[in-house]
Amino acid sequence: MLKVSKLKRAYGDFIAADAVDFSIAKGEIVGLLGHNGAGKTTVMKMLSGYLEPSAGQIYFEGKLLADHLKMLQQKIGYLPESLPVYPELSVAEYLDYAAELKGLRGFEKQQEIKRVVNATDIAAKLLAPIATLSRGYKQRVGVAQALLGKPRLLILDEPTNGLDPQQTLQMRALIRAIAKDATVILSTHIMQEVDALCDRVLMMRAGQLVLDAKLAELRISRSLLVTSNLAMDALQQTLGAITGVKAIDILDSQAGETRARVHLGEAGDVKAINAAIAKTLVGNGAQLYQLQPETRDLESLFREVNSNLPSNNNKKVLENAA
Repeated sequence: MLKVSKLKRAYGDFIAADAVDFSIAKGEIVGLLGHNGAGKTTVMKMLSGYLEPSAGQIYFEGKLLADHLKMLQQKIGYLPESLPVYPELSVAEYLDYAAELKGLRGFEKQQEIKRVVNATDIAAKLLAPIATLSRGYKQRVGVAQALLGKPRLLILDEPTNGLDPQQTLQMRALIRAIAKDATVILSTHIMQEVDALCDRVLMMRAGQLVLDAKLAELRISRSLLVTSNLAMDALQQTLGAITGVKAIDILDSQAGETRARVHLGEAGDVKAINAAIAKTLVGNGAQLYQLQPETRDLESLFREVNSNLPSNNNKKVLENAA
């Protein structure tokens, strides 16, 4: 559906995005994350055709975006962080104007406007000037214009900004429904939104893509939590002899129970080491109360990837985090 190859954007000597590569299939909801200035907005503007790359290619539905710009832009919906609304227009006038820009005319235009109005629940404000709307309503109007024309690629920058909890749930449901027939790229600073919606995460740092991985895989770290009735020294000695175990941190040790974090080497198979730990402890007559992979939350991973590492270590960060 979407393929990005060696994408670069430079402003004089400043490189906002450099050598960005990724592909996204139909039906995927992908989170694009990074600190302010990481290059996210630059990439999204290039994907929408609003900004021309300095180098690299963007292929959408098998076609080079630069060669078929006007045709492909009609299939792209884009919600920038700065809402593209005209305050002097009413909601209906603005959506009519946005639909015209998408190439919609006549009955088809009317039906599309009705569809996005219902989808974003803004019918009550249809005749109101945009200047009089709350932040949440303006946000929904921005999403409505992005949905016009049933886009095959939907790019959303902070789509739930200004929405209350109920509206946020409705927006999530809407994005999931859209993803059945389209590709969705979601950029947000709210990690709960990424957790709730995304299949995959792209993380940018200093203009480079430093992480591209499935969200489910990212939650699993190369460490295990083990609880046994062995004393601290005995548990360390027993686990330390198992192939694939790199280090052991004792988390808690009380009478009759010891909790430990077991760090695994890079090459070991997690399932195989799990089995070896269980077999070894039980074989030695110990009680095994807990044995599970330690999970990481997305915020911890975000901090890890964006730690103060030199930029030439980015690829190493990607490998270790994944």
